[in-house]
Amino acid sequence: MNLAKLMIPKCSTVCLLKSSTVRQGLELMRYHGYTAIPVLDENGLYMGSVTEGDFLRHILQVGSTDLKVHERYLVGDIFRRDFCTALPINASEEEVISVALNQNYVPIVDGRNCLSGIITRKAVIEYLSEKQPSKV
Repeated sequence: MNLAKLMIPKCSTVCLLKSSTVRQGLELMRYHGYTAIPVLDENGLYMGSVTEGDFLRHILQVGSTDLKVHERYLVGDIFRRDFCTALPINASEEEVISVALNQNYVPIVDGRNCLSGIITRKAVIEYLSEKQPSKV
């Protein structure tokens, strides 16, 4: 499996910085319609992913849906570092399939743990479908 062929490069991937405000994260997620977004530090290191559930728990804890209130909080304080396991660019086909079974996308990182891009579950399924010999 050539991960680079399946991967959406970082420059085409929606990401949040851990220093982004919760309001920015909510607006970005709503605009794109995603359920999870990778979180990076200021150097591009992959930190984890933030999900709709993370935002919902935060809103319930704060007790307000006013977006202005959420400008005071940072994404870095609400995301889960253990959510959405990242794999190295040289990961095996089996590793990618195994991880993609349990999450919507697989973050791909370089040797420094900087995000290189993501592989969606859809891309993995399409790859496997094309790999199968056609039955006529």
